[in-house]
Amino acid sequence: MPDHTRSNEPLLDLPDDDNLPGEHLDTQVQKAQEQLISLKRQQESIEKQKRELEELSRRQEQLHAGRSEMVDRFTRAAVVLEREIYDAQKRVEQLQAINESFSQHHAYIESINPKHWDGLDIHKELAKALGAVDDARAEYNKSLPKISPETETGRGDPVAASAGFQLDYRQGPEVKDFIYWLKAGFAFTLPLLALGIVLIFILYGSQGHQ
Repeated sequence: MPDHTRSNEPLLDLPDDDNLPGEHLDTQVQKAQEQLISLKRQQESIEKQKRELEELSRRQEQLHAGRSEMVDRFTRAAVVLEREIYDAQKRVEQLQAINESFSQHHAYIESINPKHWDGLDIHKELAKALGAVDDARAEYNKSLPKISPETETGRGDPVAASAGFQLDYRQGPEVKDFIYWLKAGFAFTLPLLALGIVLIFILYGSQGHQ
């Protein structure tokens, strides 16, 4: 006789094999670990973006500071260059005028030839020629400091020195100091002093023999 009572009893509501408590916890732990790994990766990505933004900000500040610095420098340099260009142009104009004046004096002085004065007033031509030389000398001496500022410091004539000679336009005798004349006087009297000493020895010797 079949056991109807046993077959009619309700079955126990047991969880499926996949939903057992232990395995369910393992799944939750694994998910949590995956979430942690994902969060860690997100954190690393955010930190990387932060570093990149900080570096970008630093470089932008560097750009701003460098740009401001160079704009200021170029602005001030432009003012200096404009002044230097103006001074250089003025100096070029001045040197061109001096060169033209020197060329005129040079050409005129070279054209002076006393052999061509035959039949002319020699005194008048000579006076004119000497006047031209004096004018040329005065123009040269006046323009020389403008050609080279070194002449203002007493370094002589750099134009003549560069040509291998030194012009001397000093008028009158050179002034000598006391030490120079003292040495010169001693040099002049030294032979006489030596001759006097020799004569004294000679006279003294002759008196001794007497």
